[in-house]
Amino acid sequence: MIKIEELEKELNQEILKNIYILYGEELFLLENVLKKIKQLFGECIKGINYIQIDDTNIGGIISDIETPAFGYEKKLIIARNTGILKKEGKRKNVELGKTRDRLAEYIETNIKLITESVVLVFIEEDVDNKTDLYKTIEKLGKVCNFEYQKPIQIEKRIKSICHAYKVNISDSELRYFIECCGTNMQELINEIRKLIEYVGENGNIQKEDIDNLCIKKLESVIFDLTDSLGKKETYKALQVLTNLLHAKEPIQKILITLYNHFKKLYLTKIAMRYNKDIITSLNLKPNQTFLVNKYKTQAKYFDEKDLKAILQNLRDLDYQYKIGLIDLHIGLESILCRYCS
Repeated sequence: MIKIEELEKELNQEILKNIYILYGEELFLLENVLKKIKQLFGECIKGINYIQIDDTNIGGIISDIETPAFGYEKKLIIARNTGILKKEGKRKNVELGKTRDRLAEYIETNIKLITESVVLVFIEEDVDNKTDLYKTIEKLGKVCNFEYQKPIQIEKRIKSICHAYKVNISDSELRYFIECCGTNMQELINEIRKLIEYVGENGNIQKEDIDNLCIKKLESVIFDLTDSLGKKETYKALQVLTNLLHAKEPIQKILITLYNHFKKLYLTKIAMRYNKDIITSLNLKPNQTFLVNKYKTQAKYFDEKDLKAILQNLRDLDYQYKIGLIDLHIGLESILCRYCS
């Protein structure tokens, strides 16, 4: 297994291996690596030296490997979401299983031929690392799990982009930027480019710039709303809700996000009382661990009784809305005002 950063470094040094497994949730970085592999490979002529394989034609992969790339030194084969490396459910695909076993044996036996004539890339959402095929490729090629990046990794990537354009951003502003815009690398890069264009070369990105220019994630705005609620600032809480609706955020989505947020605050409160690990209690992903301090800070605004009451009020509102007794907008405003008073 190779780390994302190590694989990126190899490709930047123009080191191209012959077999890869690329999988995981961080699709932006995965697609960037795939793009780099294609660039290093060179000219791609579909059907000649560039073959795309999916779940409909995976059975012919060995034939594709063996067919010469007429007029070209090597062939690039990309097998995307074929299922050949995934865990099988109760209903096993017998043919796919046979193909998997044949391919594992073929790669093991013919690695010299593959090294001379093929670059083979498997792309999957998830893989079973116990199959012979996975173990064979791990031994003879490169396997990389594109997990969601941890906050420190995200910060490093964003900072390197800023430095490349000679733009400055402090650590505190960088953390605030990620808190506001989320951890999706594609969205973060889109937003940081706006800020870089705005402040210009040798400029400094400030908190005000982020507030004025960036599209904040709904989850981040809900933190703002909850802050106002915890401080009993009714007007600010209602203004945040109004701004969300003006931004065309579906009110049902606001209700669900608000409910999930208060549920996490309640679980944080319980975890703190019993000295439990908050990351585990909230089932946070590696790229969400930076939220722990925010949840702890907000949880202090409320006692467990308040949080239980708010959760029940939100559930009641959902029910009353579904049977036509109340408008969601009015109901949410009522709950916010009731708590603040």
